[in-house]
Amino acid sequence: MAYAFFEGEIVPIEEAKVSVRTQALHYGTSCFAGIRGFWNEEQEQLFVFRILDHYERFLDSTKLLRMSLPYSAQDLADITLRLLRQEEYREDVYIRPLGYKASEGIGCQLHGLRDEVTIFADPYGQYMKSEGAHVTFSSWRRVDDNAIPPRGKIGGAYASSALIKSDAVLNGFDEALVLTADGHLAEGSAMNVFVVRRGVASTPLVTDNILEGVTRRTVIRLLQDELGMEPVERSIDRSEVYLADEVFFCGTGAQVVSVTHVDQRAIGSGQTGPITERMRVLHDDVVRGRCEPYRRWCTPVYDD
Repeated sequence: MAYAFFEGEIVPIEEAKVSVRTQALHYGTSCFAGIRGFWNEEQEQLFVFRILDHYERFLDSTKLLRMSLPYSAQDLADITLRLLRQEEYREDVYIRPLGYKASEGIGCQLHGLRDEVTIFADPYGQYMKSEGAHVTFSSWRRVDDNAIPPRGKIGGAYASSALIKSDAVLNGFDEALVLTADGHLAEGSAMNVFVVRRGVASTPLVTDNILEGVTRRTVIRLLQDELGMEPVERSIDRSEVYLADEVFFCGTGAQVVSVTHVDQRAIGSGQTGPITERMRVLHDDVVRGRCEPYRRWCTPVYDD
């Protein structure tokens, strides 16, 4: 990583710095997006997956924090492509746009402050192993829409995700499942979840305090188009997870990850199930521009 978009221009990364007095650093008044670029070796092309969808959700997050940025989703996409071309990446990357309250000083508020956006990209491989995750139900609850809106990627809310993730890993698990305050399944520490039982794939409602995931939407579409399934969006009880035939996570960072054990219980056979495996392979082909019907989701970085 050599460059970042910072305060209106692409600059060397060492120049993209903020003061220790910056409001967002103190109060978590920031929002972000996670966008992936996938290198296709055969085509010698870097594809950015669903870039406009990500930036539209990012701008929704800025609205929740009363930010006013002078950019459209297309503007931010164009800046990102310029940045990636300048970096000349020939490998998988993770792109991080960050909107933040840039004013300096003490005082917890959203109004009357300067808003800024920065974008940078890092080489990035797997977030976690893609098969056989052993997870636990977290003792921490998912943030509520009337506390910190979970449908936005609000920086301060991810202190909760960090608590969830670290407690799970330090207790010997790969990840955690998180429940809402009323005991329904929400998601993982930072990814959506699907539960397959008796041939039906279910995923929590957006009103069960989940992030409205771009990868979640992709998986729903692929289940419909490629497997002929009609996923059900509904509230899911904890005990349903234990009795599931398959469970898998999905997200921009995680991609598609099979969950084979929850607490000390095997899910189904205790191995990656056929629907999860199909989704895992198909999703990787789609994001790398190998599937023509979904090529419109993949924005090439380099000119042909």
